[in-house]
Amino acid sequence: METTNFKIVSANSQIDWTGRKVTGAHNGTIGINEGNFIFNDGKIKGGNIVINTTAIKILDVTDPATNAQFAGHLASDDFFSSEKFPTASFDILSVKEIAENTSYLEGNLTIKGITHLVGFEASSENHNKNLTLKGKLVIDRTKYDIKFRSGNFFVDLGDTLIYNDFDLDFNITAEATI
Repeated sequence: METTNFKIVSANSQIDWTGRKVTGAHNGTIGINEGNFIFNDGKIKGGNIVINTTAIKILDVTDPATNAQFAGHLASDDFFSSEKFPTASFDILSVKEIAENTSYLEGNLTIKGITHLVGFEASSENHNKNLTLKGKLVIDRTKYDIKFRSGNFFVDLGDTLIYNDFDLDFNITAEATI
């Protein structure tokens, strides 16, 4: 039974986010501070990811002033409270193998100091000392006190309504530590 620890290579990893509203969607990236995955006999058994909420970028807004204003709003208390909570994290608690190289990961997601159990499917490829992990996590933002323009908390929003779920698509690279 061989156990291998893989450390996330932040520079070679990416998390893409998509948030939707009645009139369309916005998308961008968010940074990864650090993290690791534990493999036992070639299968993922645990790990964690620390996300940098101060490194949220908006890709679909090209006007610099509008982009900066939007980024500031995402960093504000209306959304991620990045000054108070500069990181979010996901800690893997259990792994269920679905198929070869595909697992259902379940763990604690913490955003703004609020933790909830979430789960999602992820695929992994382990080549010698290099690991890639890909998947998509759909998050209900209202569970983490992100209520801005949510139909669950405000009425008569019309076309300013922002849907509660947002997506995190991730493509993570990690290297085995010796």
